[in-house]
Formats: sequence, C-alpha cells, structure tokens
Amino acid sequence: MAAETDPVTWTVRTASNEYGSERTNYSYTIDPGGTLYDSIVVANHGVDPVELRVYASDGATSEDGQLSLLVAGEESHGVGAWITTENPSVTVAAGETATVPFTVAVPADATPGDYAGGVVTSLTVPDAAAGVNVDRRLGIRVNLRVGGEIAPALAVEDMAVSWSGGLNPFAGGDATVTYTLHNSGNAAISAQPATHLSGPFGLFGTDAPAVDEVPELLPGESWTQTVTVPGVGPLFVLLASTTVTPLVLDASGSTSPIADVSGTAGGPAVPWTLLVIVLLVAAGVFLLLRTRGARKKSAEKRREAEVDEAVAKALEQERAKAGAAAE
Repeated sequence: MAAETDPVTWTVRTASNEYGSERTNYSYTIDPGGTLYDSIVVANHGVDPVELRVYASDGATSEDGQLSLLVAGEESHGVGAWITTENPSVTVAAGETATVPFTVAVPADATPGDYAGGVVTSLTVPDAAAGVNVDRRLGIRVNLRVGGEIAPALAVEDMAVSWSGGLNPFAGGDATVTYTLHNSGNAAISAQPATHLSGPFGLFGTDAPAVDEVPELLPGESWTQTVTVPGVGPLFVLLASTTVTPLVLDASGSTSPIADVSGTAGGPAVPWTLLVIVLLVAAGVFLLLRTRGARKKSAEKRREAEVDEAVAKALEQERAKAGAAAE
C-alpha cells in the first residue's frame, strides 16, 4: 500500500521463503509468546541511491474502507510494537534490491484475536512549494492472528429510518436507512447486509438496493452504512429491517459465514401536504355547517319573536274590546 500519492522510485515486495512466494501481504498465526522471522525486499528503480527508513506500525480501517497505517513516531500497541526490523534504515543503490529482515515477537500476555498493520518504507523529502516536508511511504500489509479462543461477533447498532416526501401528496419519497456495524468480537469480520422496508403489518414491502461492499472490520471497529430507497409511498408508518451475514477469515485463508445478525427501526412516513389539505377541507366544512346552523337559529328566533309579537297584539286587542264592552 502507498501512504502517499506522490511518485516514488522504489517498490517493495515480500521475500520468498518458507512462508510462501509472491505473497501480496504477510499473514501469520502466532501463539502468545511465539516468534518468527521474515523479510521485506526493496527495489530501487531510480538513477540515484535511495536511503529509506524501515519500520512497522499499527493499522486501522479508514473512512474510505482502506487500511490506514500510523505515521512514524505514533505509538503502536499491536503489530507495530511486535515487529522489529533488523535495521531502522536501508540504502539501496540505483537499479539494485536490498532485503531487510524483521522479527515478529508476540508477547506472552497478548490477547487472542486478529490484528493488522504494516511494514513500511519511508522517504522524507522537502516540498519547496508548500514549505513542508513530505513523507513518501510504501508498505506491505501484515495480518496477524494471535492464537487462542477466537470469538467473532458483529452487532447492528443505532439503526434509524426516515422518509422525505415531496409536495405532491400522492407521490412517493426517498426513505433513508442508517445503521452502524460494530465488530464486538476478536476476529476480523466482513459483512453482507440486506435491508427491507414495509408499511404496517408488512404491507407494501420492498427490498433496498444493494449497498457498497462493507470493508473488513478489525476487532472493536465500527462502520456506518446509509441506504437510500427511492419511490417509497406515504405509508404513515415506515418499518425497516436489516439482516447482516458476517464473514470470518479462518486460519486457512478462506471466509466462512457465521450466524446472521439483524436490526430494526421505525419512523413516520406521513404525507403532510395531504394532511394539510384534508384539515383545510374539514375546517371549511365545519365552518360551513356552523354558519348554516347559526343562520337557522337566527331565523327560528325571528319567527318566534314574530309569533310572540302577534300574540301580544291579539291579547291587547282582546283586552281593549273587553274594556269597551264594560263601559
């Protein structure tokens, strides 16, 4: 792996020995307290001699899914601390190669499980334009399994689902599912996730598109995955489930699946525009009925007043007639 994109004049490869020839990386299984010896070969393709630092460092999975190695001077606690090069630097003549031996010594109290790092060659050169020194690095990955009880485990954590509909109340929207894969065991794990969406009671179910490949996660590492599903209808309640098949690299170098793990989440998928329209219509109907009722009551009161007035006039006329007759 190259830690810098600047052009370099040398290459590195693994040495051919009892551990294999034409290896693309170093892979070891060593019990606690064990030691082995290996080498890295450096070839200078330039026209001038090159003097390189040679060291080992720990690695971790970066945000782009690649193995990222600690830079020189940063403290290592695994591979970088357990590998010692025979010489801290090497000078390689133009057109020549040099072999740098190194020792892998695993402490007796090392915790069983998988570790990763690299053996690095480094050349620091000044960058006159930027006014800084540039560290050009080439290295080879080291996969190390410390013998003992291997307990692979993967968890789906912090799963959530959201829905974003447009102004058209009858059109679908994008559903977004996020979750975090956490390697909670002591073995390196890769994963094959699959996500399913549905409404209440499993109605209108759909499978999410395939996601980008999940990188291999070292023990303790996490990887956050986001899946977008277009054209999901306004189901009011949206349910998401993710099933993940963890894949573990065994001692023979092949991968095998372990028991699936899963996670679920729910969220609203409410067509707010449609609800606003329904509420406005309902409010209009309510106001119309209320106005009609008020008008009806007003008319009834007027009729009652007219009847009362007519009755009062009739009674007054009767009293007037009665008074005239008595005279």
